[in-house]
Amino acid sequence: MVQIAFYACMVLLNYVLSGLMGVLKLPLFMDNVGTLLASALGGYLPGIFVGYANNIINMFSDPTNAYYVVLSTMIAACGAWFGRKGYFDRFGRALLTVPVFAFIGGVLGSILTYLLYGFGMGEGISAPFAKELLESGTLNVFSAQMISDVVIDLIDKAITVLLVFIILKLIPKKVKPGLWLTGWRQAPLSDDALTDAKKNATRSFSLRSKIIAIISVIMVCVAVVTTVISYFLFNSFALEQYTYSCTSAAKLAADLIDPAKVDEYLTLGENGPDYGDIEMRLESIRHGNPDIEYIYVYRFTDEGVRVIFDLDTAEVKGQEPGTLIELEDYLKPYKDAFLAGEEVETLLDDTVYGRLMTVFHPIYDLKGNCVCYAAADIKVEEIHLSTLNYMTKVFSLFIGFYIFILALCIWLVDYHLIYPIAAMTMSARKFAYDSEEAREVSVDRLQHLEIATGDEIENLYDSLSKTIGETVGYLEAVKEKGDEIAHMQNGLIYILADMVESRDKNTGDHVRKTAAYVRLIMKKMKEKGVYADMLTDEYTEDVANSAPLHDVGKIMVSDTILNKPGKLTDEEFAAMKSHTTAGSRVIESAMSLVSDSSYLQEARNLATYHHERWDGKGYPSGKAGEDIPLSARIMAVADVFDALVSKRSYKEPFSFEKAMNIIQEGAGSQFDPRIAQIFVDAEEEVLEITRTHQSLLGPKTDIQGD
Repeated sequence: MVQIAFYACMVLLNYVLSGLMGVLKLPLFMDNVGTLLASALGGYLPGIFVGYANNIINMFSDPTNAYYVVLSTMIAACGAWFGRKGYFDRFGRALLTVPVFAFIGGVLGSILTYLLYGFGMGEGISAPFAKELLESGTLNVFSAQMISDVVIDLIDKAITVLLVFIILKLIPKKVKPGLWLTGWRQAPLSDDALTDAKKNATRSFSLRSKIIAIISVIMVCVAVVTTVISYFLFNSFALEQYTYSCTSAAKLAADLIDPAKVDEYLTLGENGPDYGDIEMRLESIRHGNPDIEYIYVYRFTDEGVRVIFDLDTAEVKGQEPGTLIELEDYLKPYKDAFLAGEEVETLLDDTVYGRLMTVFHPIYDLKGNCVCYAAADIKVEEIHLSTLNYMTKVFSLFIGFYIFILALCIWLVDYHLIYPIAAMTMSARKFAYDSEEAREVSVDRLQHLEIATGDEIENLYDSLSKTIGETVGYLEAVKEKGDEIAHMQNGLIYILADMVESRDKNTGDHVRKTAAYVRLIMKKMKEKGVYADMLTDEYTEDVANSAPLHDVGKIMVSDTILNKPGKLTDEEFAAMKSHTTAGSRVIESAMSLVSDSSYLQEARNLATYHHERWDGKGYPSGKAGEDIPLSARIMAVADVFDALVSKRSYKEPFSFEKAMNIIQEGAGSQFDPRIAQIFVDAEEEVLEITRTHQSLLGPKTDIQGD
């Protein structure tokens, strides 16, 4: 209600200021202050409505105001655009709008006036100034009227913009948002979200553009069809009306002529009986019908045409009575009909006086003989100007109505279609699945849109909300199942590793400790950015989860060799080394049975290459440097360190400090130097892992060092 009251006040403000200018007799319009205020504070639709209403109200006192509604709606549309861009926030920018408004009101308004009425020195606001310019002798009527309209409109719009700027500054900021016309059918969008909605990128034309184009095409088609039909109907009607006027004037003139006195009029001319009185009556007939240009009475003879009456006009002096003039070319086809005294159809031809519509009415004496013809002419230009005037009115009314309807349709489309769809689109694009919290926030964001258009858009929103809610539920269930499967998979890996380990009485809790060292090394590598491009979350999980399988190939080595207390022979050592290739074959067999084998690929790398050396002297392939898979290089450090600090049947455990020194000494020869250094630098964390498993170490292990 507050908005409606405000817009009504803006209509009243236009009316009061315009009336005040009339009372004060000031040469200003001041009928756009309310329109621009409504546009700046309410948007396109309210501004255009106020401008439209202003012209409709003024139409009751002067119907011609209806034809200028197109100017008011154009000013309102521009005002809304300037308002949205902040032009009325600062005085300097506000002044930049004046030439635009003056162009619409002055230049376009002046052209519209010319098309409607032609330029003349009427009684309008700009008429006195235009007369002064015309009297200077350097300008024609068109230029004088145009300059007068533009100058006065420039002053008028400058004062209008000044008043608008002052009033906008006086209105409290907290009040302004409540005056903007909205029609939300959902939770209102923020200004940034509105901007994103309007700039929503599409592959071709946006839905908003397509709807505007469809509305425009429909209205243009309707306008074209209506205009063409109107043109032909009006042109036909105008021809009928002018023909009727011409015929009536010719008949009235014929009724004034006494057939018996025609010869006297030819002989005596103005001295003939009643000649002057008849001439005056003919003049009154012409004055009584402004469309009539010429009225005359002719007698047609074989020699030519004898003038009986021929009234003077402002441009052409009439021929003297009795004058014989040559028959014009356009009349020659009808010469026999004229000589026979027959009625001739209405003529529409080019003459020496321009293109004329002419009606000849025969005058008969008592014996039925045609003694002469009374004629009336209308300039065809008048018909064309009348048609142009009518079409201009139709066009101006249509454009004004089109702007209003387009603004209304865009407003409805935005709030009932574009904004709801854009809100759903942006919510869907921002939907995050990467965590439970993110999913909850995304679902909550979608549900808080509260779209209530009451149509298919609302149905779509309800379906989308339900579908996404159920999808998230399914994702949670799938994630739980996936976690269970992953937990089971990791458990099975450890069970398999334990089965292999149980055959080797030397290894203790080896697989769990090495897995813990591997996780620690990768964590520190990520912190320091070492091989950061390779250490993705997925990669680190695959390596950590498959680390227990690095010695799975030992299942192919005999118990005798695995548990031999003394030094192995060359043949036995060769058999022991084969656990790397055997492990590769075991894991490759497993890989052939599953579709997603990313973690098994790293398990294969670990099993095959964890005994390779950085200097290329390792086995089974003799790979060197970064040719060795990263996961195997990491495992090499973890595996050797655990072997050093653990009790074996063939050796006592090394102290923690001694083992760390051996790792550091092997950097660049046995181990990747960067990985080895990271491991050494993480001494405290390594020690903590070692302590966690100390119950499984030999009794003489010195965790604290020598």
